[in-house]
Amino acid sequence: MARILIADDTKQIRELLGQMLEAGEHDVVGEAADGQETIEKFTELQPDVILLDLAMPKKTGLDVLKELYPNYPDMKVIMITANGTDDVYFDCIKYGATGYIDKPFEMKELLDQIAEAQNLTIRN
Repeated sequence: MARILIADDTKQIRELLGQMLEAGEHDVVGEAADGQETIEKFTELQPDVILLDLAMPKKTGLDVLKELYPNYPDMKVIMITANGTDDVYFDCIKYGATGYIDKPFEMKELLDQIAEAQNLTIRN
């Protein structure tokens, strides 16, 4: 079981992710609706994994990665986006994302990404 922070600007998506995570026996420790709130909640809660939407107000998911990664190089972040491109994918990995999911996605894909992130011990 992982302690997870859900960061997405759409309440319905946060609720859906929460339901999926609970069904997968994970613990949602917090939610954030924008990038700045994500940084604050991560710092406060120190979750095992962040599910981070790329397009959010105040700071994008990529901005969040760029700000947190230098201080928390072992953090586990799974990016979630509906508008992914190869360039976006490579930028997310470059700035510390451990996983990447395109919307729409299946629950199994989400749970597999979380399991993979938890088992990751070495960063490139």
